[in-house]
Amino acid sequence: MKNFDKNNPYNELPLLPPKIELETKKVLQKTITASRALAKLNGTLINLPNPNIFIDTIHIQEAKSSSEIENIITTNDDLYKAFVADKKTNNPAAKEVISYKEALWLGIERLHEKPFITTNLCIEIVQCIKKNTAGIRTTPGTTLSNSKGEVIYTPPLGETIIRDKLYNLEKFINEDNSLDPLIKMALMHYQFEAIHPFSDGNGRTGRILLLLFLKKEGLLDIPAIYLSDYIIRNKGDYYNKIRAVTEKDDWESFILFMLDMIEQTSIKGLIRLRKINSLITKTSESIKKNLPNIYSKDLVEILFRLPYIKRQNLIDTGFGNAKTVGNYLIELEKKEYLSSVKVGKEKLYLNQRLMNILEEEI
Repeated sequence: MKNFDKNNPYNELPLLPPKIELETKKVLQKTITASRALAKLNGTLINLPNPNIFIDTIHIQEAKSSSEIENIITTNDDLYKAFVADKKTNNPAAKEVISYKEALWLGIERLHEKPFITTNLCIEIVQCIKKNTAGIRTTPGTTLSNSKGEVIYTPPLGETIIRDKLYNLEKFINEDNSLDPLIKMALMHYQFEAIHPFSDGNGRTGRILLLLFLKKEGLLDIPAIYLSDYIIRNKGDYYNKIRAVTEKDDWESFILFMLDMIEQTSIKGLIRLRKINSLITKTSESIKKNLPNIYSKDLVEILFRLPYIKRQNLIDTGFGNAKTVGNYLIELEKKEYLSSVKVGKEKLYLNQRLMNILEEEI
C-alpha cells in the first residue's frame, strides 16, 4: 500500500522515473499510433508555404481551451477581438487567455535561447500567466478538491522539498533518454501536476510544458496543436487517471490517456489545417480574379493569421499608409471577404469563413 494520505502533504511523492514496468504492450502499441499521427501533423505543418500563418490562431485556441479547464470561459469572438485590439477589452477572461498565449510564446523563445526545461523557466511562465511575481509555493494549506468540495489531494509542502522534486523532474526531462519521448511526456506531466509548485497557475503552466517538450524533442517543430481541447472534453477521466497514479501506481491508464490525447489531437489538427489551407487557396484565387489591383500573396496570408485584422496590421507589414490600406479593407469588405465591426473606437475586420472553421466541431 502506498504511503499516501489525501489529507496530508504528499512529501513522499516518488521521484522519476517510476520503479515499475512502463512500456507495456498496450503502451507500446499506442505509442506507435500516437507517434505516427503526430509525425503526420508535423510534416504537414513544416511543408506549408508559410506555417507561421497558423501559429497565432492555433495558440489562441490552445490558450482558450487550457483556460477553460480552469473555468476561465470566453468566446472565440471576444478573444480574437481582444487580441487584435491590443487588449482593449473589459472581458477579464479574455485578458487571462491572452496572458496564457504570451506565456506560451515566452516559453518558445526561451527554448530557442537554451533548449532545456528548467524550474526557472516554469517560474517565468507562471509569472507571465498570472502577471505577478509568484514563485515556488511556500505557504501551507494548499489542497485540491473535487466538485463536491472534498479534499482529494494535498501536494508536497515546503520550498526545499518542492525544489528538490522539481530538480529531479528537471534532470528527468533533460537527461533521461531511457523511455520513448511520448511516454516520458506523460510522466513529466503527472509529476509536475503532483508537485503543484505554485499557489495558482499550475494546470496552465503544466499544459504549456507539454507543448514545449514536444518542440524540445523535435516531435513538433512548430508547437501548433491544441492538446487542451482533448482534456476539456475528457476532464473527469483526466483527473481520475491522475488520481489513480497517485493512489494505485496505475501509470498505464494515465500514459494511455496522454498518448490518445496526442493521437486524437493530431488527427483533428491535421483535418483543420487542411480545411484552412484549402480555404486560403480558394480565397487567394478569388481575390486575384475579383480584386487584381490589390491582390498579393502577402495580403492573403495576413487575412489568415487571425480571424480579425485591423488597418494597423497592414500598415505594419508594409502595405502602405492608412489611406491605402483603408481602401484595401473597404474593397475586401465590399466583395464579402471580410466584414467590419467596431470594438471601442477601433474598426476590426472579420474573416468569417476562417472563424467558421475554427469553431467547427471535428
